[in-house]
Amino acid sequence: MFTPASRYYKTTTYNAVLPSGAVVTALVIPGTRSPAPIGFHPRALGDRLDLLAVKYLNDPTGFWRLCDANNSLVADALEARALIGIPAVGS
Repeated sequence: MFTPASRYYKTTTYNAVLPSGAVVTALVIPGTRSPAPIGFHPRALGDRLDLLAVKYLNDPTGFWRLCDANNSLVADALEARALIGIPAVGS
């Protein structure tokens, strides 16, 4: 269902029944894995998480690893941060 690069690659799923009676597959949202940051990037106007992921992690789809390192479930929450914690490559 998800590629190996996805934060949800090995996530458990379950079937949920909507009020309409339709059955949908849902994800059990994993708790953040929060690797300890090895450093911090001072956020500048126009910084994009995909570009920071390339710069620090060599992975344009690794923005979610930046989110995990900053205890942020969604990328938009990092917009207000002055410093973005950077995890170790491969964490």
